Amino acid sequence: MKILLLEHPRMVCPERCNDIANTPLSSCLHSGYIAGMLIREGHEVEIIEGFLEGLDYPEIERRVQEMQPDILGVHMVYHWQTDTALYDFLHKVKVEKYSSYITAYGYYPTTDFEEILKQCPAIDSVILGEPELTFAKVPEALTREFTKKYIYQESLKDLSGLAQRDESGRIVFQRRELVRDLNDLPFPVRTEALFRLPEVNLQGSRGCYGGCTFCYINPFYGQGSQWRGRTPENIIEEIDDLIRKHNIKDFYFTDPNFFGPGERGQQRALRLATLLKAKNIRFGIEARVNDIHDETVSALVEAGLRHILIGLESGSDRSLKRINKMTTVAQNERAIRILRKHGIEPNIGFIMFEPDSSLEDIRVNFEFLKRNDLMRNLAITANMLYHHLIVLKGTKAHRDLQEAGRLEVQASSYESMVTLTDPKVANLAMIMRRITNFLFDCMAGIWGGKVPEPENAQERYSKINALLVKLFENGLMTLESGEQFTEVQIETLVKTTEIEITGILKLEETDDQYY
Repeated sequence: MKILLLEHPRMVCPERCNDIANTPLSSCLHSGYIAGMLIREGHEVEIIEGFLEGLDYPEIERRVQEMQPDILGVHMVYHWQTDTALYDFLHKVKVEKYSSYITAYGYYPTTDFEEILKQCPAIDSVILGEPELTFAKVPEALTREFTKKYIYQESLKDLSGLAQRDESGRIVFQRRELVRDLNDLPFPVRTEALFRLPEVNLQGSRGCYGGCTFCYINPFYGQGSQWRGRTPENIIEEIDDLIRKHNIKDFYFTDPNFFGPGERGQQRALRLATLLKAKNIRFGIEARVNDIHDETVSALVEAGLRHILIGLESGSDRSLKRINKMTTVAQNERAIRILRKHGIEPNIGFIMFEPDSSLEDIRVNFEFLKRNDLMRNLAITANMLYHHLIVLKGTKAHRDLQEAGRLEVQASSYESMVTLTDPKVANLAMIMRRITNFLFDCMAGIWGGKVPEPENAQERYSKINALLVKLFENGLMTLESGEQFTEVQIETLVKTTEIEITGILKLEETDDQYY
């Protein structure tokens, strides 16, 4: 069969310019792994990188019309609203008969499949969770439908891993068992657009043994989800293939939990470090703080580890318990010390404003950041001083807050807003979010590598960094003294700070150099 996989276009919302949903669509390699599996099964497969290649829908339509795929697979990503542009395009695909069967897959549709199937009749099914095994079964079922139409429903209706409509239009679904051995999966197909990214993404493991209330990773994999890792030898085989064919030197492991649990996870990481050492590459990882150990980090740095994202999330043990992080502030600080000992300044996951934060929690967080010297990089500082808890459907946080009647559903039901318990905390959160969003918007071109840095860049960034820290502390002190900012005061403070940032960067209102 001819199968087309679409990484669809999307617009970045200016007010959400630094939120997690702006990660490149292809970072999780869903389409690449599906393509690898389908090619192994003998199908003709093409991937369209609508987002990374900056394609519009007329161009994508031309390519779909040219291929006339039997199946169109869409890797759907959430971007804060109902994607009417995508839905209109898929409707046209069906009306013009460019493709007879459309299925969607990814983190977002796995969780919000009912809403998606209701909103877009052109989508025939949604693949739930890991897509490879289920997608590989769909062509087989459709082949039976093409040859014997009367068994169409029988061929698809019992297919595990799919959400779809039955004869009456009711949405039915069932999950598929997880891939037991990740080594059995073919290596993912990578497009030219992926090779133009600064680092080539790798996936060495799936799932997480943690239970953070806000995390969508384990809900995506489903009931019984657990951490599963490829063997170091299998990972090295893929890396060797990429080096041999593309001379790749920079990699990034997209695993939410690089190490895996306990001593077994540490030994696996040490084995991988031993094998990587001779490759002369550089790589980044993501990890939980309790998995940061001196011996393992030392070995990984010798093997080429250059950057790491760790989920500190809070400097308050009380907040860490509320979000079920299963770590402590002491472990956070220990991880920072170990990484710095080996020359790694970590990137930080931090939730300054979680729903039940008090001013005391915010003060504890701020003192933690100061004590550990974590506010000296502008991008990291701006991120940490504004970030709130993002509440996504399917997570424990969403269920708990929904049961408590605290959720405010937005334009899409996938994400909900929650009113912060303490109005003074909400006051500070609003100020910091507006100002940091302005900064992210100003710096998007530079941080995205699209435009060069300004003259004396580091000096300018240091000034803005100090401005943000001072703004946060002054605002916190004002609120701690019993005062509260009025809407007029907030507006004045935000506009004044925006002017200061613009002045430091020497931006004119008509100058789009940085955007």
